[in-house]
Amino acid sequence: MSEPALAPRNALVGVGIVWAAALVASIAIGLFVPEDWRLPWLLVGVGAAVLVSFALQLWYGQTKGFIFRVAMSGIGALLLFGIVSAGFGLAALIPA
Repeated sequence: MSEPALAPRNALVGVGIVWAAALVASIAIGLFVPEDWRLPWLLVGVGAAVLVSFALQLWYGQTKGFIFRVAMSGIGALLLFGIVSAGFGLAALIPA
């Protein structure tokens, strides 16, 4: 008797995890890091998001669509970091 094949895991869950982590990291960096150090830490955050996207997609173990999923994770994280940093930049222009 053969065992039934299990349904494969959803590959886009890893993309969503990276996007959520990027959103949380960018907001945390914007809130807790001084303005002079914000840009270097945002770059570190983007690099960490790319590494996490590679790690999650390698852990998934599916070769089909690997480049697409990693690209979507990285580009989405980069866009989220950019949008949040633009928001903090505009907020810094408003006089206190």
